[in-house]
Amino acid sequence: MSIDSASEVVVDVDALREEVKNKYREVATDPNGEHHFHTGRYLAHHLGYDDVFVASLPDVAVESFAGVANPFSLRPLGKGERVVDVGSGGGFDSFVAAHQVGAAGSVVGVDMTEEMLAKSRSTVRAMGLSHVEFREGFAEELPVANGWADVVISNGVINLCADKRATFSEIYRVLRPGGRIQFADIANGKPVPESAIRNIDLWTA
Repeated sequence: MSIDSASEVVVDVDALREEVKNKYREVATDPNGEHHFHTGRYLAHHLGYDDVFVASLPDVAVESFAGVANPFSLRPLGKGERVVDVGSGGGFDSFVAAHQVGAAGSVVGVDMTEEMLAKSRSTVRAMGLSHVEFREGFAEELPVANGWADVVISNGVINLCADKRATFSEIYRVLRPGGRIQFADIANGKPVPESAIRNIDLWTA
C-alpha cells in the first residue's frame, strides 16, 4: 500500500485506533492473558535483548512488552542521547533506552492507550528514572518539539498506523539534522486489496 497523502488512507483511522487501543488495553491490564502474540520476558529473550539487564527490571516493566524485534540490535544508543519511543506501550523499550543513554540522556515515550500510559508512568516513578517521561499522543502527531531527538525508536507500531506518510513525517520532524531512526516492524511486500485494507480485523490480527 503506497500512501502519498492523507486522502489515500482508505481505512477508518478512528475505528482502527480504537481497535488497537482495545487490543493493547488488554495487554496492559492482563499481560499474561490469551493474546495472539508473545509478551514479556519470554519475548524479550527470544528477540535477543540483554538477559542480564532484563532480569534486573521489575516484572511490571517487562510483562506488557509486545514488540516484534529488537531495535537496539542495529546499534546501541550513545550516552547522553535524546530518544523518542513511538508507541511506547508499557515502557519496556524506553527503559532499555534509558539504561543505554544514561542519566545524562533523555527518553520520551509516546503512546495513545490510557492503560499503557498509566502503567509506564507508574513504573517509571517506582524505578526512579528522572530522565524518562511518557506523553499521550499519536504517532502521526508526536507531542515533541522540532529537532529534539537524536534517535527515534519504535517496535511493532508503525505497521498499525494508517497514514505512514504522516507518521514518518512526524518522525523526521522531531529528529535533529543527522539524527537516526532505529525501528523494528512488520512489512508486507505484496499488494494488498483495498477490501483487505478496509478490514480493521486484519490490521490488528
